[in-house]
This record gives sequence, C-alpha cells and structure tokens, in this order.
Amino acid sequence: MYYVYIITNKYNRVIYTGITNNLERRMYEYRHNTDKKSFTYRYNIKKLVYFEEGQSAEGAIRREKQIKGYVRQKKLDLINKMNPEWKDLSADWSI
Repeated sequence: MYYVYIITNKYNRVIYTGITNNLERRMYEYRHNTDKKSFTYRYNIKKLVYFEEGQSAEGAIRREKQIKGYVRQKKLDLINKMNPEWKDLSADWSI
C-alpha cells in the first residue's frame, strides 16, 4: 500500500502533503523529529488530518503532485470532507 497524506501543525495553519509506503512509520518520524532540517520540523507539523490509500507508487506520486498543485482552499476542502473536526487521525496509534 502507498499513502498520500496531509499533515498540519496544532493550529492548522501550515499544511504539508507527502507520500509514503508506511504511514505509521512516517508519523513516528514526524512526531519524534528525526530530521531536524526538514520543513515539518521547522513548523512543528505532526498532526495527520487526511490520507488516501493506493496500490501503486506511481499512482500515489501522481496524486501527491495533483494535491500539491491545488490551491489552498481545495486542500482544505479535501480535509474538511474527510475530517471536518481536523482531529489527528493518528492520535490513537502507538507510535
């Protein structure tokens, strides 16, 4: 499985779109600040608010690029449709 995801900071002001083949591991990396030089570290982005699953890396990469190309409002609409309360979808994971 491949995942396209959107994460944000605790104030829901900065959003980041990414791709991974292991969403739980990736969220662990964000929460534990494994890359001190990254955009996500600099803006304290650790809250998973949206994700999609896919079967192929190529499809996930295409979808990631598509979402990254969206204007901010369209990204917000995606999040609001799946997660209107902007809860951390990974909050209950043991990571």
